[in-house]
This record gives sequence, C-alpha cells and structure tokens, in this order.
Amino acid sequence: MIAHKMLKYVEGSSVTRAMFEEGKRLAGLYGAENVFDFSLGNPSVEPPAEVKENIIKVLKEEAPNKIHGYMNNAGFEEVREAIALSLNQNFGTRFSGKNIIMTVGAAGGLNVILKTLLDPGDEVIAFAPYFGEYNNYVANYDGVMVAVPPSIPDFQPDLNRLGQMVTARTKAVIVNTPNNPTGVVYSEETIQRLAAILEEKQKEYGTAIYLIADEPYRELVYDGIQVPYLTKYYANTIVGYSYSKSLSLPGERIGYLVIPDEADDFENVLNAATIATRILGFVNAPSLQQLTVAKCLGAATDISVYDANRKLLYGKLQELGFECAKPQGAFYMWVKALEEDDSAFAAKAKEFNLLLVPGSSFACPGYVRIAYCVDPAMIRRSFGAFEKLAESYQSGK
Repeated sequence: MIAHKMLKYVEGSSVTRAMFEEGKRLAGLYGAENVFDFSLGNPSVEPPAEVKENIIKVLKEEAPNKIHGYMNNAGFEEVREAIALSLNQNFGTRFSGKNIIMTVGAAGGLNVILKTLLDPGDEVIAFAPYFGEYNNYVANYDGVMVAVPPSIPDFQPDLNRLGQMVTARTKAVIVNTPNNPTGVVYSEETIQRLAAILEEKQKEYGTAIYLIADEPYRELVYDGIQVPYLTKYYANTIVGYSYSKSLSLPGERIGYLVIPDEADDFENVLNAATIATRILGFVNAPSLQQLTVAKCLGAATDISVYDANRKLLYGKLQELGFECAKPQGAFYMWVKALEEDDSAFAAKAKEFNLLLVPGSSFACPGYVRIAYCVDPAMIRRSFGAFEKLAESYQSGK
C-alpha cells in the first residue's frame, strides 16, 4: 500500500503529461502528421552551438574526477562566481558566488527553498493562473497553497486581493514572469506595488514574507519588453532560475537559486538551502552541466522561431473568433474555452486531434493553454482542426 499522501498525487497526476502521452497514442493511430500536440512546454529550438562545443571542451580539458565527482552541495565555486558576475553585469546587482546555489533545474530549486522556509501550516500565495506543480511542491512540506483569483483579461496579479489574503501564516509569495501559462510579463509598476504591499504586511505581522521569483522564461520575451529583476525591488526576494528554456536544456536539469545578502536571516537561509539540496536527494546539481553553463553565460536560444509561431497562431485564432491573451513572453497561448467547462472543451478539441491543456490545471477554469514551442509546419497543419473546433460550437454540434 503506497503512502496516503501519494494516493492524492497519483489521482491528480499531471494533466499536461497525460496529454503528452495521449499525443503519442493518437500518433500511432492517425500518424504523427495528423496529430496536433500543443500540450508540453518542450523547447523545439535547438540549444545554441556553444553548448555542445563547451560540453566537448569540458570533457577534453577538465579532470575526470572533477567532471564526474562531488563538490560542495551548493555547486562549484567558480561556476557560482561566474553566474554572480554575469547577473551583476546584466542587472546592476552586487552578488557574489556565496549568493548562488546550483540546483537541479527550477523545480529542484523551488523544492529546496520551500523545504528551507516552510513549517507545517505555513501559507504560500500564488497568482492564478499558475504552474500547477506549485501545489505539489508546497504540499511536499505540509504548507498550504493559497491562490489569488485571476485578474481578467490582463492577467496581471490582482494586488488588491493579495493585500486581503496575506495573513500572519504567509511565509512566501511565488511569482512567475514571464508567466506559464499566460505568457504575460508583470510590469514594473506591478512589481513596485507588490513589493510595497509585502513590506507593509511584514511590518503589520512582524514576520518575514519571502518573494520567490520563478524565472525559467526570463529570456523569452518579445517586442522589446523588459522583465524587472525582482531583487532590486524587494529585499526578501529569492530567485529560482533554470537553463531549460533559455538554452533549450530541459532534460539536463540545471539551474540555480539566488539568495541575496539582504534577505531576512540570510546566513541561516543560505545554509539551510545548501543542506536541503543534500537531504532532498539531489546532493548537488549535475557537475558536467554546471561546468558547461558557466562557459555559456552569454549564449542565447534563437527565440525568433517562437516569436514567429506566436504571431502565426495568435493571428489565426483571432481570425477564428477565439479570445486570447497575447503573449509577451514564454511560449504559451492562453485561450478562452468556447464553453464554461474547460476540460470538456479540451476533450472536444481532442476529437479533432488537438491536444490542449485545460486551464483548471493552472487554477483558472474556463481557459486552455496552447504550447507553441513546436514545428511551425505543425501549427499550419493544425489550422483546419481549429476551424472545425470553432465550427462545432457555432453549429451546436
């Protein structure tokens, strides 16, 4: 008999992953070219050439016991120093290597910092819609997930509701910008107001409230939009970053946490996060990938492909009468379902071999997420299916 806690996870297993598996099944039945799988945020753009070049360079030049061996749980010192220097150059910050903990992707980093911060019953707030795995990460440490209802149609955080929902048990607020699933980038004005509210609530309750910035999509922005670097606005900010999207390396599981000196109880938070990395079973982030990304800090994935996909898909959906939030970043389209039940809408879409993820998975019913990090040819092939889906509601079939 498995643990009672795991029964809940098994029953509520990721809808996104289930859709991905369904796509493989349908491809076997109808042919891959006739299935339009928009379920998984798996980068379709190849990593920059520097990544492969530097993997080979590390393998040739570094000693095997370094490439494949243990190091400090927080990661190689020279890697952490290189990342801190890069952040300082890009954002005008003043980090050093001690502020960086290398992590097993953004998910590993979030689990490390939540393990570090949460006591049972502590509350973590996120703004709907949000990445559904946050619920599981918080539950891992017996925390309580609190969802601020969505602000429609702009999907900027509803800060008035946030002020009402912060309590003496609030330990952290998670923000994800550019956002999965909407593609919205939180404006500087929004971040400034958010920081002011949290400062006020910290004084009111006499507690530390940490702002956790989940940033795997930071570099994936369009139309010249800038993404504010949150440590510059609020002292108790902790940044979680991943190279999964910026370098198209989701399977390599490499990222980092930034814990600024200014963060409340800095030394204990830093030490506890380092220990959490070990006791959660990660031990350390992958050594080869640490050494590689340190040599690729100026590299970037060609996001022009995603931008072209964004414009292509958005234009067609608008033409067909779908209501969409135009993405400013990431590689997701957030589309209003043509009926109240988003799961039923996604099931209807599947009749036309369209695989879309229901918005309920992101704590925001009534919408679906479309991941457009796919082959542009597939997007064009899908247009007929989207037309049939729209027509099925117009005709009432």
